[in-house]
Amino acid sequence: MKFTPVYDKGYYPMIVKLREFKQAVQKEDKKTLKICVERNKGYNFIYNLDIFADENKREENYGVAERLIKTILWVAGGYKIILSGDKYVYERIKDDYSKQGARAFDEKFMSGVYEKPFEVLYVEDKDFPAPSSCSLKVGGHLNGCRIGFDAGGSDRKVSAVIDGKVVYSEEVVWFPKINSDWHYQYNGILESMKTAASKMPRVDAIGVSSAGVYVDNKIMVASLFLKVPEDDFEKHVKTMYLDIAKEIGAPVEVANDGDVTALAGAMDLNDNSVLGIAMGTSEAVGYINNEGCLEGWLNELALAPVDYSKDAMVDEWSGDYGCGVKYFSQDGVIKLAENAGFKFEEGLSPAEKLKVIQKLMSEDNEMAKNIYDCIGIYLGYTLAYYSEFYNIKHALLLGRVTSGKGGDIILNRARQVLEEEFPEYASICLQMPDESNKRVGQSIAAASLPEF
Repeated sequence: MKFTPVYDKGYYPMIVKLREFKQAVQKEDKKTLKICVERNKGYNFIYNLDIFADENKREENYGVAERLIKTILWVAGGYKIILSGDKYVYERIKDDYSKQGARAFDEKFMSGVYEKPFEVLYVEDKDFPAPSSCSLKVGGHLNGCRIGFDAGGSDRKVSAVIDGKVVYSEEVVWFPKINSDWHYQYNGILESMKTAASKMPRVDAIGVSSAGVYVDNKIMVASLFLKVPEDDFEKHVKTMYLDIAKEIGAPVEVANDGDVTALAGAMDLNDNSVLGIAMGTSEAVGYINNEGCLEGWLNELALAPVDYSKDAMVDEWSGDYGCGVKYFSQDGVIKLAENAGFKFEEGLSPAEKLKVIQKLMSEDNEMAKNIYDCIGIYLGYTLAYYSEFYNIKHALLLGRVTSGKGGDIILNRARQVLEEEFPEYASICLQMPDESNKRVGQSIAAASLPEF
């Protein structure tokens, strides 16, 4: 490992551990652990891992397999883990993903998303599932009169788009995360869409970009409705975009904002295999595959492990350690600043703390430079790890953390890590879109989601 973050000496990249493990296994007797994570409609993600045949090394096998399975679960999504090839790993994983297990959060989350009980199964090799993937052609439709809506946590953006050109756009400040009455979100979304509709002769289609998890245009998990009671969520929130589209009188397509970001990048670049990573309040990720399609995956990489060290920072939400949210978000900046011995004023919000470091960066403060350098190191190693699951030709970086001089430091260091540690991935084109592409491109991409 050639690069060590100066403010995180214990960092142990997942890709480094995985490669060390694979190299060690090849020198001894081995067997194959087959991993399948299955989601809706029988689609699945399959990964084969050679592991030690020696029973004395079963804990090392489990340690790597557990982190890999967790990663795949948050990359692709699923409610069923199917294993073959090692009963010990299976028993441990089955215990982890029980309602009282170490991964109880993941078990509950995935059960809710897919509306199915979570399962961990063991099968013999002959009964292991065949690969089943989907490739969803989405976006790129620019004909007609369209509404593009972007539901953010601090503002909502809407655009009226006619034949691919934005004829009207507006941003409205709102506070969805602190409102428990679902009418607040419903009325706000409807108002924005009606405003956009009034700027066009008709509405042919509506495209929605929003943080969260969506299945068949239904809202399964979304922070915008954090305070809405569970009963109201089931009755009124889950189908909210479908209900509003019905009121407007046009078909709707809803996609995760990370996927829409990747789509906007693909449209701007006129190319595919695009991974979009937005570093802001959390880590939001989207992916357009080599066919210009979505995979139907969750891409919730904020909760996927990137650091193998068990001493890594724990995410308060999931209770797990070493996950992306603490490396590629404002939390990551704050963590590194505090590791450097920096003391923030009492009472500052995470967003305000980020602004403090950004101001220091604008003044060429050495500590601030080192913080962004650390994030660049994280990113270089993590892109190599993400490449175990994604075919990445372009990596687009967005979000508040990448703004200003700090973003350039992140990009340059990440490129250096890839070139010197992972020459096979040095061809990944790392870039940040300009401000106009971020704003206009995102709204056009959202509007282009539905086909009619």
